[in-house]
Amino acid sequence: MEAKPVSFSIKNWSDDDKPREKLLHKGRSALSDAELIAILIGSGNREESAVELSKRILASVDNNLNELGKLSIQQLMKFKGIGEAKAISISAALEVGRRRRGEGFLKIEKIGSSQDAFEVLQPIMGELQHEEFWILYLNNSNKILHKAQLSKGGITGTLVDVRLLMRQSLELGAVALILAHNHPSGTLKPSQADKEITQKIKNASESLDIRVLDHLIITQKEYFSFADNQLL
Repeated sequence: MEAKPVSFSIKNWSDDDKPREKLLHKGRSALSDAELIAILIGSGNREESAVELSKRILASVDNNLNELGKLSIQQLMKFKGIGEAKAISISAALEVGRRRRGEGFLKIEKIGSSQDAFEVLQPIMGELQHEEFWILYLNNSNKILHKAQLSKGGITGTLVDVRLLMRQSLELGAVALILAHNHPSGTLKPSQADKEITQKIKNASESLDIRVLDHLIITQKEYFSFADNQLL
């Protein structure tokens, strides 16, 4: 009868191969994604080292860190060897990475294109599993006065309060708006409801001499611009 293979513990690896020692001596860029996650979880299970377990977790999301960041604590805990504390460590680390990316775009204060608006808003809403509607309030130089969530809905849609939007625009002294919402499904095609709410907001804004410059549909990596596609 063939013996069942036993996992080779990281403790028995050479120092050059141990994730923590490797990071210390060679720098963080020398580590694979699995090795970085292994440092977070600290240990594996009886059958797998921390690195092997991390590789299996990554394989479940096609080795995509963005997809890994979408897993809930409960989903992470389904992997043998991942308890609540380890799942929280993984989730927290990926959220720090997401926020760090978002801070990289804080330097964009003036919107000159749909790409600028996407870079400001994608870190906020691009990876959400539910739909949200956000507004960028701009002055007459297209500088961002304020950005705010107008509504939050389920994965199938969201409700938008146009009166609240107009009131906030007047309070901020905004002269232009950029609308944005995310599609958790990943589709970039605007729905009929998307077109209708855009027109409704545009009509209300025009009566107050406020311009709607664009409406973006945002997904994880891409966006659709109403303005760029002549839908405004």
